Amino acid sequence: MAVDYTVIVVYLAGMLAMGWWGMRRARSKSDFLVAGRRLGPVMYSGTMAAIVLGGASTIGGVGLGYQYGLSGAWMVFTIGLGLLALSVFFSARIARLKVYTVSEMLDLRYGGRAGVISGVVMWAYTLMLAVTSTIAYATIFDVLFDMNRTLAIVLGGSIVVAYSTLGGMWSITLTDMVQFVVKTIGVLLLLLPIAVVKAGGFGEMKAKLPTGYFDPLGIGGETIFTYVLIYTFGMLIGQDIWQRVFTAGSDRTARWGGTVAGTYCLVYAVAGAVIGTAAKVLYPDLGSPDDAFATIVKDELPIGVRGLVLAAALAAVMSTSSGALIACATVANNDIWSRLWGAAKGRGGEEGHGEDGHDEVRGNRVFILVMGIGVIVTAIALNNVVEALTVAYNLLVGGLLVPILGGLLWKRGTAQGALASVIVGGLAVVGLMAAYGILANEPVYYGLLLSLAAYVTVSLATPPTDAAVLAAWRDRLAGRGAPERASEPVAVHQ
Repeated sequence: MAVDYTVIVVYLAGMLAMGWWGMRRARSKSDFLVAGRRLGPVMYSGTMAAIVLGGASTIGGVGLGYQYGLSGAWMVFTIGLGLLALSVFFSARIARLKVYTVSEMLDLRYGGRAGVISGVVMWAYTLMLAVTSTIAYATIFDVLFDMNRTLAIVLGGSIVVAYSTLGGMWSITLTDMVQFVVKTIGVLLLLLPIAVVKAGGFGEMKAKLPTGYFDPLGIGGETIFTYVLIYTFGMLIGQDIWQRVFTAGSDRTARWGGTVAGTYCLVYAVAGAVIGTAAKVLYPDLGSPDDAFATIVKDELPIGVRGLVLAAALAAVMSTSSGALIACATVANNDIWSRLWGAAKGRGGEEGHGEDGHDEVRGNRVFILVMGIGVIVTAIALNNVVEALTVAYNLLVGGLLVPILGGLLWKRGTAQGALASVIVGGLAVVGLMAAYGILANEPVYYGLLLSLAAYVTVSLATPPTDAAVLAAWRDRLAGRGAPERASEPVAVHQ
């Protein structure tokens, strides 16, 4: 294992070095939170693919393939579909807004009033996303070093917190590009073909497994529909995803770079399911489907290659973890703390939305550090990853999908309607999870319907949004009147 250990140690050291280098580029709030809004198509595509394909997509995707066969690809496939929909239909308009958070977008569209409440919902989602990603370090380091769970979480989490705190989005972007390359080589180019060959090829796999393993819809129509609601729609509105859209150097980069990343996700989905199916042939009696990835890597790959593939799994977890962490800290600072502190000081909660400066970089750096420590502590205390992730996505979709998409698509939507939608949808999801169970499908189904009903009913019952607010909104969507436009740097087309 010495060669494998060396590969992992070099990889982790490289992540810290990227963080140090990124610190030298993060001189302004825009640099620190959105990489200066100047990523070119190659870097944008790589980093977007890296953040959406995390530990759940890699380890969990292989596990679903082990359990259901090729139809296990649907979870990751719906993530790719959501990213494609975001990129084709919304990303250019989102990028032109020149904001930092989803709640700022809601304030622009509705004229304020929904920011803090929507910020709290988004903060809860990003926090749980970061926590679940951090917990995944325990699985990987256990395979690598037979390490204690708590120590594994502290080690993996500390590295992510370190490079994220140092350079913000620049560090995360640089590390995500490395992670994207490592994942592509480790999972698609090495593990996929080796797993199929070890299982005897597709002919042998079909001979040894039930026919249901090769049914594209074998996982069930209701499950696929739930994946679409949670993951496809979740991709459209998550702060972690939007914050990457904000890094695009142009409309074209946001649209086409995201389309490439979404297509990559579809390929990755199928690859994970095929690897899991091959693992079922090789190890038909594993205790848990989620053990399939680690088992096939540990037992079937040669020295050196094994270390690279485990580094790929680590890369998948780190990219999602760091993206969720900076999103959590950005929301906590800009949408909650700055507004509440500003309101307490009698300035309407507008602190944190001014021009870039060293103090703002320092403040955001402190928030990443504090949120990172909180994420590590929560990850140590929490055991059920699936339940935590389900709560996060149910809150996100049930509470925020309707007012966000409504604001983009329906001009009659009002601030009161948006606020009612967030409150009704959020409370409904929480209540229904308590009634039906956290893992039930009903909470997100009914919560979303109640959120939509509240949004439409209250919007129609209240005066239309002020014409001046809508005019300012249309100007921002068109790229006019954005506060950073005059000082925007030239896009870096990597």
